[in-house]
Amino acid sequence: MEHSDRSTFKISVGIATIFVLIGVLIPEQFAAAMTVAQSFILESFGWFYQLVATFSLIFAFFMIFSKYGKIKLGKPDSKPEYSRPTWFAMLFSAGMGIGLLFYGVSEPIAHFTAPPLGDGSTAQSAILGMRYTWLHWGLHAWAIYAIVALAFAYQKFRKNAPGLMSATLYPVFGEKVKGPLGQTIDVMSVFATLFGVAASLGLGSQQINAGLAYLVGIPNNFMVQIMIMGIISVLFIISANTGISRGIKYLSNVNMSIAVLLFITMFVLGPTLFLFNMFTSTLGSYVQNVALMGLRLSPFDAKEAAWTQGWTIFYWAWWVSWTPFVGMFIARVSKGRTIREFTVAVLLIPSLVCALWFTVFGGTGIYLEFFEGLNVSGQGIETALFYVYQQLPFGIILSILTVALITTFFITSADSATFVLGMQTTDGKLNPPNKVKVTWGVILVASTVVLMASGGLAGLQTAIIVSSFPLTFIVLIMCYGLIKTFNQDLKKQNNKAVIKKEREKTVS
Repeated sequence: MEHSDRSTFKISVGIATIFVLIGVLIPEQFAAAMTVAQSFILESFGWFYQLVATFSLIFAFFMIFSKYGKIKLGKPDSKPEYSRPTWFAMLFSAGMGIGLLFYGVSEPIAHFTAPPLGDGSTAQSAILGMRYTWLHWGLHAWAIYAIVALAFAYQKFRKNAPGLMSATLYPVFGEKVKGPLGQTIDVMSVFATLFGVAASLGLGSQQINAGLAYLVGIPNNFMVQIMIMGIISVLFIISANTGISRGIKYLSNVNMSIAVLLFITMFVLGPTLFLFNMFTSTLGSYVQNVALMGLRLSPFDAKEAAWTQGWTIFYWAWWVSWTPFVGMFIARVSKGRTIREFTVAVLLIPSLVCALWFTVFGGTGIYLEFFEGLNVSGQGIETALFYVYQQLPFGIILSILTVALITTFFITSADSATFVLGMQTTDGKLNPPNKVKVTWGVILVASTVVLMASGGLAGLQTAIIVSSFPLTFIVLIMCYGLIKTFNQDLKKQNNKAVIKKEREKTVS
């Protein structure tokens, strides 16, 4: 390790250790302080998150249709490293794995019974609830990822810059990113990554516990969840030490295979015709209202405003907190793609898959409650999926497959996160040392346990919102930096082309 990255590693590990110790020694005061910070950010800056998410979406579409679309992420003759199916599987596994299973039934059913506006448990609230679920997991979310991944990939593969959050701001700040400013940005991105991924690990351990409680009657409590996390931590640290081409690549393909199998089975066993109709109706409603939903704040209605803060603003903060992790990971596997191909793939394909996933899983839950009178919405957020399985043929097999899938998603998310945390604290090394990855693996699990102990899911959400706030500004600066560097590079290309033509004229 060089001097600069050794100090980034030490500073990050030091602050993370202090954070874990405070959470262990004074959990009540720690939880209270975090909650105050969260309330302040949600109430005072909800408008800012809405504008940033909407701007990200406009910027991503601009990238697709602009003159920059043909520029390659890499040298002009670069070829993609992975086949398209493998590339897509890796994009998706890193992005939202555990969340899709955790919220697949529970989010649409929550919005159906307690919608953002109007009465709950109606036909209108079913479409409205599904539409908002699509908003939270759709184009806005993937646009935020696409921007950060684009900045990482371009600086890394075109400019040979280190794989650091600070390096993406080089076009704006120049050599300053190699000093204290850059180090501060990198440390901030380490913490956003740490808490963003900790939330997923917390959700994953809760849902594995719920699945095992349903399958074999294991108690569903915090101590069991810590044991589950401990066992899986050993597995993901082993996986992290095998490197990206083996561990993450194979697990990503396994994840996709099980996820596709679950999705098709659920679609066939569930109310198939209803799901087709639900998808089509929601699609029309989403397209018609996407701009309105992405900017909605309800300044005159405190109840509606609280709903938007608790769901929509929280999601924007969560996706921003995941950008150093997912952005760097997507960039790492996207060398050789053009900006147009990259942005279309990152924006549209996962958004469509998320829409289909939530329609099939959430739609089945809504159907069972609306038409068959079952109490899906009365289940715990982590047990709703298993309750829906109980109503279907082969429910036990589906539950076993789901627990297996959450486990592999858990391993790939944590594996990818330790890899990225390792990169961020070793000056962007593409293959960080194993001892660095193991250190971050231990801190990641310790942080997750502290956050769950100090407030469960709410504790995890609070950490995300607080840590992602400064990163939101960095995403905006990154957009300016991208345009600036693309314009400079196109100008150079045009100048070269002019000189070449003049030479040819002179020769002839």
